[in-house]
Amino acid sequence: MRVLVTGASGFVGRALCPALAQAGHDVSGTVRTPNGKDIPIGDIGPGTDWTEALSGADAVIHLAARTHITKEAIADPPAEFRRVNADGTARLAEAAAKAGVRRFVYLSTVKVMGERSEAPFRETDTPRPEDAYAQTKLDGERALTIAAAGSSLEPVILRPPLVYGPGVKANFLSLLKLCQIAPPLPFATIQNQRSILYLGNLVDAIGLCLTAEKAVGETYFVRDAGDLSTPDLIRHMAAALGRPARLFPAPHGLLRLAGAITGKSQAIYTLLGDLQVENEKIHRQLGWNPPFNVVQGLQETAAWFSP
Repeated sequence: MRVLVTGASGFVGRALCPALAQAGHDVSGTVRTPNGKDIPIGDIGPGTDWTEALSGADAVIHLAARTHITKEAIADPPAEFRRVNADGTARLAEAAAKAGVRRFVYLSTVKVMGERSEAPFRETDTPRPEDAYAQTKLDGERALTIAAAGSSLEPVILRPPLVYGPGVKANFLSLLKLCQIAPPLPFATIQNQRSILYLGNLVDAIGLCLTAEKAVGETYFVRDAGDLSTPDLIRHMAAALGRPARLFPAPHGLLRLAGAITGKSQAIYTLLGDLQVENEKIHRQLGWNPPFNVVQGLQETAAWFSP
């Protein structure tokens, strides 16, 4: 296939594009600014001109998105989320359908379901996004479905949980840095369960959804085999880094208070809560199993972090 990857220079794109090329696909990517290799398309939004990028493409993998930004520099962040994630996706999907693109794989997020799960989320559950990012990613899913209706475009939607691997940023990177220092951490009695996804497993799932006929029109959750509690994740991470995991018990109320005082309430909420997905559907329909286990994934991440 001739495959267009948006966000080719991002965390997922940098791993995905070489893997697709190795599988025999003719891959091109889009980036915001010229870099001498990929196709510059400027900012993604309702006015983006996709003509050049889509010319001759058999498939699109849409990774580019506006994600969470710690320190916002614009006056209306929700409007910017909508412009990029919802309106921008709608524009791309409509242009792809008009250009005769066959397959369109859209990388969404588990967060369209909410920030916590009482039981592992399934694809049949009702989405309940809690912030502008999650809502606009869900709106992007719906825009793709609408654009594909009545055309030859074949949509596939993936909803990954937290993705980690070489090049990871945000909270996972912060946790890596903490495990490298190896201070005593008050997380020993946390008994939550969270699904995570190694970058190599996500790349593998995207590659399968690009070609599998049974994937057309479907939405899938993907995750590593088995979920982890916060203490277990820290132990695995510390082991991969060759560092000790020094965990001690602390009341959850005290942790929440510390989060409120330090402005880290959301981080504590994440550390304490459950967020699980069920990936039985993609296994049953497409036969997909994650090729890497969490130990392998964390070892690769640790090797990147502290070579």
